[in-house]
Amino acid sequence: MDANGVRLNKYLSEAGVCSRREADRLVETGKVKVNGQPAVPGQKILPGQSVAVKGKTVAVTGKKKDHKAEPVLLAVHKPRGIVCTASDKDRAPNIVDMVHYPVRIYPVGRLDKESEGLILMTNQGDLVNKLMRSSNAHEKEYLVKVNRPVTDDFIRKMRKGVLLPELDVTTKPCFAAKTGEKAFRIVLTQGLNRQIRRMCTQLGFEVRMLKRMRIMNVELGDLKSGTFRELSKKEYHQMKEAIKESSSRSYMEQKKEKSDGRKFK
Repeated sequence: MDANGVRLNKYLSEAGVCSRREADRLVETGKVKVNGQPAVPGQKILPGQSVAVKGKTVAVTGKKKDHKAEPVLLAVHKPRGIVCTASDKDRAPNIVDMVHYPVRIYPVGRLDKESEGLILMTNQGDLVNKLMRSSNAHEKEYLVKVNRPVTDDFIRKMRKGVLLPELDVTTKPCFAAKTGEKAFRIVLTQGLNRQIRRMCTQLGFEVRMLKRMRIMNVELGDLKSGTFRELSKKEYHQMKEAIKESSSRSYMEQKKEKSDGRKFK
């Protein structure tokens, strides 16, 4: 460890406890202690200090580069009723416990309790941070069913962006298309809390089913609810390249161009 210390969220990420964002949430809810005292956001951990999460001591082992844990990146089909945080406030089954993977992994981002579909899980803290921070090639595609017929006006407003007064923000323009009388598909490039549900509510609709079908180049496909699979080498490298190159063209644009030779609109 650096003699000047390391930020607590990075420490917990490198220890394989959770992502940096989830570490911040654990600190804020008082579940992390340093030398027996409640941790504070932004705190640095110095050599010799002890860190405990929910009463269990954690540590970053001094591994040599050639002894690093093998990277794990999973595609998981989260069912409804499963939570994606390490917090126990919902008193609901946790996705980490559901997957029960032999290596400590944690989810990349979140998918709310009542939603289902694709979520990525990994033991690579650096990958999580790049995926969460970058604004490029981070499309997430959803299938949504609502309580009443989807209209052209509704789709137009969803595409343009919806003002969410409770968050004091207008959502970014996005792709949206009707897929059935009471269903539509939407592709987002931002991750506001319960964004699709809030957008629908603001326009007078109620979400009855929300399922994430794709994250960047990784698709849910026929993966059964409650199961997981390892990403293929092709999927993994495509994702790494998208992050590294920060391409201004989205995955959907690239896919559309390859299929018909013209730009996606």
